[in-house]
Amino acid sequence: MGTTPKDDLKEQIRDRYAERARAASEAQPCGCGCSCGTNSVVEPRDEMARGLYTTDETSELPAEAVLASLGCGNPIALADLQPGEIVLDLGSGGGIDVLLSARRVGPTGKAFGLDMTDEMLALARENQRKAGVDNVEFLKGEIEDIPLPDESVDVIISNCVINLSLDKDKVLSEASRVLKPGGRFAVSDVLFQGDMSVLPQSLLSDVEAWSGCIAGALEEQDFLARLKAAGFADASVQVTNVYDGSAENNMCGAPTLPDGVRLVSGFVRATKPASAGTSACCPGSGCCG
Repeated sequence: MGTTPKDDLKEQIRDRYAERARAASEAQPCGCGCSCGTNSVVEPRDEMARGLYTTDETSELPAEAVLASLGCGNPIALADLQPGEIVLDLGSGGGIDVLLSARRVGPTGKAFGLDMTDEMLALARENQRKAGVDNVEFLKGEIEDIPLPDESVDVIISNCVINLSLDKDKVLSEASRVLKPGGRFAVSDVLFQGDMSVLPQSLLSDVEAWSGCIAGALEEQDFLARLKAAGFADASVQVTNVYDGSAENNMCGAPTLPDGVRLVSGFVRATKPASAGTSACCPGSGCCG
């Protein structure tokens, strides 16, 4: 059976992230916050990833986990994680958000990381070992087919990964499936604002633009509509950065976009509604009268 263009694009994206995992394993941190050595490659998402985490958050993590961070936000800052919760990070990469989540949920909670790239999983597991964190499990799989049971997770996070999927509706459907009723969807991602019909097809099909978190980004209102179609409620986007091509708001290596279209990074939130017939208050608590 021949390889379809879609399959080929997925494999190329996988190869890019395998390369980034190897680079993070071999590189040493610079004072400038980037990575040194011949393996360093500046991509648009490198610009997005800078300065997303505080020193307090990263000081006790392995340097490799920080170097492998390729996100566009800090989903831990918006997820409001609580002790005892079960968290799933879609596209967990080198594991930085999983390790930070494990701290927040504590020993009575658990943080899962899901990634399709063997090299990233190996790096993440080594980072877990170095960090000495027990309440973490890294799973191999694709975000379109999450290897966890129905209604088994309290919170889903992700950091600039859903835009890489070639079947985003399946990702959101799977997220809804594994979330418990009342569970939270809290991801950082890249989105377009404006009329996407003016974007050139050459950009939308370019593997560099896909792996750089540009070509696969959804339009903001389209993302919200897809969340609603997947069964989520109260969906919203909070824009955190705008990349409009200006000198003040541009990404190194990013393509010039047509007038009227801009790329943004932001927090995307939604909630899985509680099951029919349930109440937000706890049985026996007396809050229901």
